[in-house]
Amino acid sequence: MKARVHVMLKDGVLDPQGEAVRHALGALGFEGVEGVRQGKVIELDLAPGTTEAQVGEMCEKLLANTVIESYRVEVL
Repeated sequence: MKARVHVMLKDGVLDPQGEAVRHALGALGFEGVEGVRQGKVIELDLAPGTTEAQVGEMCEKLLANTVIESYRVEVL
């Protein structure tokens, strides 16, 4: 089984990397970008029998900083 975890900063948390990307896009002539939020995607190859709940535990304990980040698990 495979799982994909999408991790993003929560709304209201400043995103300096996203702001740097937005600024760079503007400098390259892409004027229509008003905001950028940057996150990460983690793909997991899981042993048979691993549950989505276990992946959620992985996120809570290691993969996401749940104080400032939210995550979404996608089972593939």
